[in-house]
Amino acid sequence: MKAVKILSPCGILGYGFPSESLKAGLADNPDAIVVDAGSTDAGPHKLGAKTAIVSRRAAKKDLAALILGACEKDIPLIIGSAGGSGGKEHIEWTLDIVHEIFQENALKPVKTCVIYADIPNKIIAEKIRYNKVSPLGSNVPPLTEEVLDSCTGVVAQMGAEPFVKALDEGYRLIIGGRAYDPAPFAAVGIQRGFDAALCYHMGKVLECGALCCDPGTTKDCMTGVVYEDCFEVYPCDTNRKCTPLSVAAHTFYEKDHPYLLHGPGVDMDLSGCEFVQSGENTVRVSGSRMKKDCTYTVKLEGASFDSYRTFVIAGIRDPLLIEKLSEVEDAVTESVVKQYAELPRESYTINFINYGIDGVMGSCECAKQSPYEVCVLFEVLADTQEKASAVCASLRSTFMHYGYEGRKSTAGNLAFPFAPSDVEFGKVYRFSVYHLMETDNPLEYFPIKEWEPAAGRFI
Repeated sequence: MKAVKILSPCGILGYGFPSESLKAGLADNPDAIVVDAGSTDAGPHKLGAKTAIVSRRAAKKDLAALILGACEKDIPLIIGSAGGSGGKEHIEWTLDIVHEIFQENALKPVKTCVIYADIPNKIIAEKIRYNKVSPLGSNVPPLTEEVLDSCTGVVAQMGAEPFVKALDEGYRLIIGGRAYDPAPFAAVGIQRGFDAALCYHMGKVLECGALCCDPGTTKDCMTGVVYEDCFEVYPCDTNRKCTPLSVAAHTFYEKDHPYLLHGPGVDMDLSGCEFVQSGENTVRVSGSRMKKDCTYTVKLEGASFDSYRTFVIAGIRDPLLIEKLSEVEDAVTESVVKQYAELPRESYTINFINYGIDGVMGSCECAKQSPYEVCVLFEVLADTQEKASAVCASLRSTFMHYGYEGRKSTAGNLAFPFAPSDVEFGKVYRFSVYHLMETDNPLEYFPIKEWEPAAGRFI
């Protein structure tokens, strides 16, 4: 039976995976290894600051095992959203690690390429003028050229097409910039002529490693096999199991609609899908359908500097203070604002996050019982680090000695787990570009460049 088999080692490159699972996955003779390396789940900081989403040590540990495995099996290794955010600097960080691995292991040359996802501002500005850029979400304002100029850089999520082209051209190690998470997985099957809807749906299930299993985790290996009329997924660790419920549930992961799936040139309807237990640990999925006449759009992501942050973490154990916490926080804020009357009020922001009361859910929290202890996060955002630290220090000292009604001591409002208590975080970024851009050519903005890993240079 005609089929393509893909090994997905983990949810994000650098999260790690058991060596036994990778060994079992490779022994199953996959046609390719595909791993997603990026996410915006943690917010805009990694994109704005141009830093990686995982440590260099963690990324190298995973990459070394995957490169050696791909070389041993002589199969392609595809990386999506390299370095976390998939920008030029994130790719360069990844290339430096790959070069080091090839040198340390004296590996033979492997035909390697990079697919960039950085979009120059002038291209986006022209698209804006022709009304080809739209907000992604009702709370996102229209994009302007002024906002573009404030960004540290803009990337776009590529679809499967650039990866398919790279495979067509014979590349065996493909290091992709920012990509729609299922796209590099889908590319392997699409390049072999399989149905795009099945390939993308399988990619959606595989992108987080074994998170679609019971028990689920992003730190273990999965295998997916696409056929002409269905696909199957199963874990490489026999202690895990794919069930129709676990696979269907992961199909809904990170989506705003239960059965509609959108991506670059992708508009899928999964309402007719059937999830069947086809083996002890295996689930077969059929019925994935791609809608026709879909406008091809790519998601743009860009971050701008917002402010500087200083924060303090403190514990509260006094039930009298806990009962009056919001009242005391308001009073302390008012006191600090008066202390710094010379500072424009709009130049800094004071926030309290009360973990144990409503720190996670905020105003949506429905549990109303009083806790016996609370962790309070004091946060000050300001237009300079000095200003953020000064206001935060005064906020902390004022709160520490604030005299609330019923207090029986003259100090001890706050318990600090660390010394020094005040932490200067540095720059804070915001997503200023979170928009869709139309394009007539899915390859146009994603150039493929050949790179020599042993020498560490472009060809």
